[in-house]
Amino acid sequence: MKIVEVRGYHVGFSPNPAIGNSRTWIRRRDFLLVEIVTDNGIRGWGEVFSSPHAAAALIQTKLTPLILGQSPLAYRRLWETMVATHGYDRRGASMMAVSAIDMALHDIAAKSLGVSVAAMLGGALRDRIFAYASGPFIAEGTDPYGQYPGIVDECLKRGYRAFKPRAGVGPRQDGEMANAMRKQVGPDVGLMVDINQGYTARAAIDSAHRMADAHLLWIEEPVQPEDITGYATVAAAVPTAIAGGEALASLAAFKDMLEARTFSIVQPDLTVCGGYTGFMRIAALCAAYDLPVMAHAFGTVVNQRAALQVSSLLPASRGGGPAAYPYIEYDVTPNPLLDLQGPVTIESDGTVSLPDVPGTGLELDAKNLEPWITKTWSQTYQ
Repeated sequence: MKIVEVRGYHVGFSPNPAIGNSRTWIRRRDFLLVEIVTDNGIRGWGEVFSSPHAAAALIQTKLTPLILGQSPLAYRRLWETMVATHGYDRRGASMMAVSAIDMALHDIAAKSLGVSVAAMLGGALRDRIFAYASGPFIAEGTDPYGQYPGIVDECLKRGYRAFKPRAGVGPRQDGEMANAMRKQVGPDVGLMVDINQGYTARAAIDSAHRMADAHLLWIEEPVQPEDITGYATVAAAVPTAIAGGEALASLAAFKDMLEARTFSIVQPDLTVCGGYTGFMRIAALCAAYDLPVMAHAFGTVVNQRAALQVSSLLPASRGGGPAAYPYIEYDVTPNPLLDLQGPVTIESDGTVSLPDVPGTGLELDAKNLEPWITKTWSQTYQ
């Protein structure tokens, strides 16, 4: 079996209303989906969500020539070959490009063996993963948190038993929002907030103190992603666990953060940190610090299915919430690229089931992407 074609699909949509966080209004969501095809017809999928156009250029010019004609079963060797081309760019689009290919190669390899990715990587530790609702998001206008109660009620009806609303309007407003949400959901529902890198360390500390009565499981990305001093300052000043890591790409970046005692919860994103290969290296590093790892996932169904696979491989740890970690994140905003194979089903215990099927369980047809495609490209083995 060998790789004979690499296909790229630039897809996207415009959320209406715009999705707000502490830094910006997201008016456009664009992704790169990478499909790798073998000579026996097996196909695998990978994703880039952060820098899709830059990653696409790197895949086409640097990485595809390295993998065409090669066996997808050699995913570890191919990962090392691709990473060796990085040069100066070890923490950005180059690793995102590798991530998408590595995800697709693992998908193919597992399908060729007739097992799930989790089974191929040694076997799942659980067949259900506790899910949390990633949202609500900040709204434009004079009442940025005003729609939160209604969205939370809808998610509770769907079965969610944990929520991660966006915060960062201001410390006082954050405190009012989080404490009101705790009263709404009661004491047994998990609650955490995501500040999306929006504060200085001192503002983050102020916000954390004002949200204390909400009994948060974690505060995510309170400051800029590589502000080691800022993270360490916040972590030392508040009792709530500090989470982050979705914007970090290299193992060295995670090492720097962990050595500085910044994170209590580590959140690599498979589409950023090197796919399955990079993610599992980071998880091993975190094990040396006895820190829980949870996959960040805020993109399309491709990354969501991959995150489900790695979540099943991670050891359990108690974080004080309604279930043992790891949890898995689900975007609860309208996202047609997340629902390509139907909306997620939340079980009565707040979990989602790990599909016992080859690969990630994703049988995606490019025709399903047509309403959202803005550009396509393809390279074949000669």
